[in-house]
Amino acid sequence: MKKKNISELIREQLLIFDGAMGTELYKRHVFTNRSYDEICLSDPKLVMEVHMDYLRAGADVLTSNSYGANRSVLQKFGLADQVEAINSKAVELMRSSIERLSPERPIYLAGSIGPLEPGLQQKMSREEAVQVLVEQAEVLAESGVDFLIFETMPDREAAMQASLAMAKLTQIVPFVLSHALPDGEDLPGILAHRLQPMQNDLPIPFALGLNCGLGPARMLEALEAARKLTELPIIVQPNAGTPRKVENRQLYLCSPEYLSTYAQRYVNLGARGVGGCCGTSPEHISELARSLKRLSQSFSSITVSASAKQEVVTAKETALAERSQLGRKLANGEWIKTVEITPPRGWNTERIVNNAKLCRQHGVDAINIPDGPRAAPRLSALVTALKIQQEAGIEAVLHVCSRDRNYLALQADLLGGAAFGLRNFLFITGDPPKLGGYGYASGVFDTDSIGLVALQKHLNQGVDLGGQQIQPPTAAVIGVGADPNAIDFNREIERLKAKIDAGAEFIITQPVFDIEPFHKFMQVIEDWKVPVIAGVWPLASLRNALFMKNEVPGVLVPDSVVARIEKAQTREEQLACGIQIAREAIEQLRGMVAGVQVSAPLGNVNAALAVME
Repeated sequence: MKKKNISELIREQLLIFDGAMGTELYKRHVFTNRSYDEICLSDPKLVMEVHMDYLRAGADVLTSNSYGANRSVLQKFGLADQVEAINSKAVELMRSSIERLSPERPIYLAGSIGPLEPGLQQKMSREEAVQVLVEQAEVLAESGVDFLIFETMPDREAAMQASLAMAKLTQIVPFVLSHALPDGEDLPGILAHRLQPMQNDLPIPFALGLNCGLGPARMLEALEAARKLTELPIIVQPNAGTPRKVENRQLYLCSPEYLSTYAQRYVNLGARGVGGCCGTSPEHISELARSLKRLSQSFSSITVSASAKQEVVTAKETALAERSQLGRKLANGEWIKTVEITPPRGWNTERIVNNAKLCRQHGVDAINIPDGPRAAPRLSALVTALKIQQEAGIEAVLHVCSRDRNYLALQADLLGGAAFGLRNFLFITGDPPKLGGYGYASGVFDTDSIGLVALQKHLNQGVDLGGQQIQPPTAAVIGVGADPNAIDFNREIERLKAKIDAGAEFIITQPVFDIEPFHKFMQVIEDWKVPVIAGVWPLASLRNALFMKNEVPGVLVPDSVVARIEKAQTREEQLACGIQIAREAIEQLRGMVAGVQVSAPLGNVNAALAVME
């Protein structure tokens, strides 16, 4: 199968890189007194086992076992004359692994070039160091890699040497400069120094890499800084946390699920390649591939053929105020109060219906029903919403995400909801499925939240996914989510504008704890004239506050809020403090928004109602 040039492909789709080679060889009882690169010659089957494990995991890019296969590193093992043999064999083993396991899949071969031996590098001139790199790069390029990756570069000088080496190659081959960053405080400053322009006549890498040195959390900070300093695609390969010594072995204890949670944030921040460095395994890469691939391939709009558009006349949409009670309040600019209640883990709906009745009695306008929040298995959100409307006598706002169903099933559910009187929807892309204790679950992601809005807009105009007319049209109120605290704020605003252009009629935000960034968000979208319902979360405890702060994407819990809850002695006092903080947030939000969505923390509806008293 003919492959696209890697420089073009990485701008079109997310690529899953493999993980650590050294860690895997170590786990196979190859200890650190050996040259890991020489194993390509002495035990090639072992290296192929690792490559094939990463292929089975879903990697799009294999990296050669040649990280230390330059003359300066090999000479300490007495192997300085084996540069050509080891590097060419390293590429051959990648190719053989692909032919044996994935001959039909387009897999890209990265030629790994690590830094020179630190002690020797200090004794070399720049010209000598560059020649060492050229020697290795020439062999890898001639052996047929798709690109070269200079990994774990420790400083700006190493990047300069790599660039000079690429200028001297006899053939042109794409390359990546991948930086290792110290786990210090000034990541932006370090990166700014590293990425200062070099000589104008030097070749330019097709991507910037960030690998090694940092675990998943700190790597997110590095990516945030890098995005502001370069327009190149960025490849992110964090370590599996910090190694711990267990029975004289260096082990990395970062779980695959933990890494994939951060990997989603990398992708949301614009990373175009994600993989792993020290300590990461095929299990980590498998979870990355499973969680991210479908998400990265989602598209944002439905397409109705030109011929279908000519044949079908779109219907006039029902006025917003006539679609539902929520629609009426939105249209009239009335203050809106909603409560978010998560569907139960089992099938018994008695408790959630009773909670919804209690909310109705306290003047709540609607119940928000999340669709598999955090990708955890629960009762169908659609069924939960129907039960609430039918038995509790209060409107539901059904969250619909694109994770679990293809386009046909999504349309079927939207039409089914219309048939049973569901009128209010909040469209979201959804979290990638988690491993948990339930085995493997695949994400579908035929589309994203923008595409879902476009689908519902067409249904409201009497046109289905295939361009066929439906009678009567649906009359849904179309809502979307927004994250005022998004790390990539500009991208969040661009996507939110695309949702509005596709037909969204109101916005519900992530929980607001800090008014300042929310105020900035409201100023940016002020001219759109779209009602905003602010998310409010009464923190149930200190543990809940720390979880929201550290583990929930899109939620910014300031240190000052955590400090207030820390002062409370008992769990009851902590909840009372969380309720008070939420009340204060609502007071500050009044006049800025159309209403609030108050979450019931851990199912505690009374806490949500107390916030709105």
